[in-house]
Amino acid sequence: MSEKLTVDVAIIGGGIVGLATAYRLMQRYPRTSIAVLEKEAKVGAHQSSHNSGVLHSGIYYRPGTMRATNCREGKLAMEEFCRKYDIPFDLCGKVIVAVNDVERERLHKILERGQANGVNCELIDRARLCEIEPHTAGVEAIHVPEAGIVDYGVVCERLAELIQGAGHQVLTNCEVQAIHPRSEGIAIETATGEWQCRQLITCGGLWADRLVTMSGAKPEAPIVPFRGEFFELKPEARHLCRGLIYPVPDPAFPFLGVHFTKTIGGGVECGPNAVLAFARAGYSKTDLNLRDFAEAISYGGFQKLAFKNWKTGLGEIWRSWNKEAFVKALQRLVPEIRSEHLTPGHTGVRAQALGKDGALLDDFVIQQTERMIHVGNAPSPAATASLNIGKLIVDRLKDAGLS
Repeated sequence: MSEKLTVDVAIIGGGIVGLATAYRLMQRYPRTSIAVLEKEAKVGAHQSSHNSGVLHSGIYYRPGTMRATNCREGKLAMEEFCRKYDIPFDLCGKVIVAVNDVERERLHKILERGQANGVNCELIDRARLCEIEPHTAGVEAIHVPEAGIVDYGVVCERLAELIQGAGHQVLTNCEVQAIHPRSEGIAIETATGEWQCRQLITCGGLWADRLVTMSGAKPEAPIVPFRGEFFELKPEARHLCRGLIYPVPDPAFPFLGVHFTKTIGGGVECGPNAVLAFARAGYSKTDLNLRDFAEAISYGGFQKLAFKNWKTGLGEIWRSWNKEAFVKALQRLVPEIRSEHLTPGHTGVRAQALGKDGALLDDFVIQQTERMIHVGNAPSPAATASLNIGKLIVDRLKDAGLS
């Protein structure tokens, strides 16, 4: 080992949740030393920079859940952070569009949930929908004017700068290989040295469950990676979307469905689909990690999910390989879309904790032991909520003797 580091708090994971936690920690305890350990060459390398870039309003989530409460408060905190540090964001608004009477019933339930969560949202008819998004087809919609967009990769970079500027450490190319709880502290073996801390926080994202296991605890549920692929609208077709256009989610399938997303750079993204990734960092169809793949397909929870959703799952796989099938899904929302309007965009892999019963865990999971806190599940809207998740984690350190 070439280096030894001793800090009060080590945070494993330099994604947006880990960085936001370090930021909140240094605000609360200015004399506490902090190190963020990131295995990749830059911060925010995975989910934090491979997403839709949406500032979520909190309309979808069950009232009273961590996702609902942290999304609302976290969104306001993220907007304040972006204003303070001159990070561009745009509250461009969002429509959730019902295209038939079956979806209309589901739409009304989403409206009730949004209103219960305190979201500024309203039910609009087709005429009003056409004023907001003239090229969208639908019989009815929900308008959420407070939804917006931001580049979370830029947010991660600014958080890292602030953390380092306050005298703390953000270390990249620093993959954790082992965690050893000891009487005098917690030893962390990494590729660059063995370090020791008083308190450990893990925010491992796609590898969250493995870090929990490595620490000697049991994860609440294993992580299964799902790949999502995007297309981008060519410049001549960008007028077809002004803001955010979402479908009514299918309750039989645990993802939101393909949608249109305006980006901070002026483009429009379309997607994502949702298919099993064959590696936890499997951004292409051919990326394969045998351990990751074997763990996923041998897990009973995944087998139940696949069996229960086999028809929808096959459709997602078909859309992954067939552009025309992807276009057909987009045309439900914007009928004018054509295959020639689309060019391949980025790909993301989302980490999703999956229960033994085949149900996706639909809330954040934060596990705590004597000297460790683990973020075991942080699905969307974790990026939007990250500053509030960080605050929540720091609240749990109140008895740790930090200053």
